[in-house]
Amino acid sequence: MHKHLTTFIDGMTNLVNSAGKDEARILDEGGALLASLVASDDWLPEAYAKPHPEYYQQYLLHCAPDNSFSVVSFVWGPGQKTPVHDHTVWGLIGMLRGSETEESFEFGDGNTPMRSTGVQRLDPGMVGKVSPTVGDVHRVVNAYDDQVSISIHVYGANIGKVSRHVYDEATGQSKSFISGYAN
Repeated sequence: MHKHLTTFIDGMTNLVNSAGKDEARILDEGGALLASLVASDDWLPEAYAKPHPEYYQQYLLHCAPDNSFSVVSFVWGPGQKTPVHDHTVWGLIGMLRGSETEESFEFGDGNTPMRSTGVQRLDPGMVGKVSPTVGDVHRVVNAYDDQVSISIHVYGANIGKVSRHVYDEATGQSKSFISGYAN
């Protein structure tokens, strides 16, 4: 494991252990730690940077032994995107390579369409945040149609085992899923 990743994992372990349930502190200080990690693009092993021709890939880089947080590389082939989905836990997204756009959503009333609350672009070195308290429902798209983009995500659980939801944008109806990992 590269020293940049090891240093990041040590910092996140100390932060999560000392912050407890102080999500604002985790998002703030963890965001700074993640910004330091994605400031250089020389540490991610090639095995965790491989795109799939049809689907984005989610590679587990680290999971805390107590499942208090996980670190995942997301590899986006040209033009690949997620459905509208949630996380149910706090999360940080650091852009390592390429760019992605995130469109956030809120629920309509009853059986009405979901509403977009804005689009944010993440470029290399930038960090975004998600959680049930700061906004948790979004769609992510590789900003490029001709190149791979890679983002590093940190979640407040072993995200590959968390029951989450995808949403029908037109109705707000949800369907449960567990993402797992490509590795």
